[in-house]
Amino acid sequence: MKFNSRNHLKDFNGLKAVASVNHNSRSSFLAKDSTAALQQSFTQRAQNQNRTSANAFQVQASFKVAVLGAAGGIGQPLALLVKMSPLVSDLHLYDIANVKGVAADLSHCNTPSRVRDFTGNDELASCLKDVDVVVIPAGVPRKPGMTRDDLFNINASIVKTLVEAVADNCPDAFIHIISNPVNSTVPIAAEVLKQKGVYNPKKLFGVTTLDVVRANTFVAQKKNLKLIDVDVPVIGGHAGITILPLLSKTKPSVTFTDEEVQDLTVRIQNAGTEVVEAKAGAGSATLSMAYAAARFVESSLRALDGDSDVYECSFVQSELTDLPFFASRIKLGKQGVEAVISSDLQGLTEYEEKALEALKPELKGSIEKGVAFANKQPVSA
Repeated sequence: MKFNSRNHLKDFNGLKAVASVNHNSRSSFLAKDSTAALQQSFTQRAQNQNRTSANAFQVQASFKVAVLGAAGGIGQPLALLVKMSPLVSDLHLYDIANVKGVAADLSHCNTPSRVRDFTGNDELASCLKDVDVVVIPAGVPRKPGMTRDDLFNINASIVKTLVEAVADNCPDAFIHIISNPVNSTVPIAAEVLKQKGVYNPKKLFGVTTLDVVRANTFVAQKKNLKLIDVDVPVIGGHAGITILPLLSKTKPSVTFTDEEVQDLTVRIQNAGTEVVEAKAGAGSATLSMAYAAARFVESSLRALDGDSDVYECSFVQSELTDLPFFASRIKLGKQGVEAVISSDLQGLTEYEEKALEALKPELKGSIEKGVAFANKQPVSA
């Protein structure tokens, strides 16, 4: 299924709160070229000749979004991108320190959403009150030589604490988990929500969009394709060999040699390390992660706003395999996950079949590690 929307920012220098959107639009953040990419990242207007203007509806800035970890390397650029969305009425920024200046800076941008800052645990509940989408990039970043598992003990505790607050203050919100290792932090979040009695598997998402963004970019570069036309579904998890790009399912249809499949798969799997090493100790993949996370936020908001044709890849509770959580393409709706797209797992190549079986033990271990952590740590009252 091809993601074929074109995204139009009506007034980049003064973003308007109301934009015409067609129900037939699909996933956002599809860049036409480097100069137009940012301008075309938010307000949707699908170019479908078979639809009339009577089918269009007016987008109103009516959703509240909270970014938890908004002063960090991912949080700041993510907050800026979300601030640009015409669907956002209120943008709540939370962190343990240094968030007041981020909010003040963003508040000067002439886009519709009101920006408020919240610092420390005492203000967390107020930050989350009546929020529609919660995005959690909080945690420590990867450093050279650090695996995603090395991040586990610190980030697991952070995610647990934040999700407890979400459960208490906005249990019906869409919850987007960015904090690594996602293969473990999403199960942690699920267990916390279960313990709080508010778990809705349709509204908990591990944000794996960056794997899709990278796959689309690398394939377009390798095969000299127009990037806006490229769609590569990525399944499995969000670390190392658990990331499986289904290159045989690439749209538009394209032929790869065995060597190209191997090289592209390994590069997509190790792309995070590529950035960590290039930054030489100065950080991890913050900008591309913020871009991918903002794309998933915008898709969620469009679904909440009534767009009936929104698809993304995400790490969610799933029955596609024998694993309780699995990343695949999903259809988003007002209530969260409307459908898990099973067709992507049909007709895989021999390489993909073997890679799928190879990733399962590692992904299973990461999921179990998260569940075990959550179950040995009692939730706060």
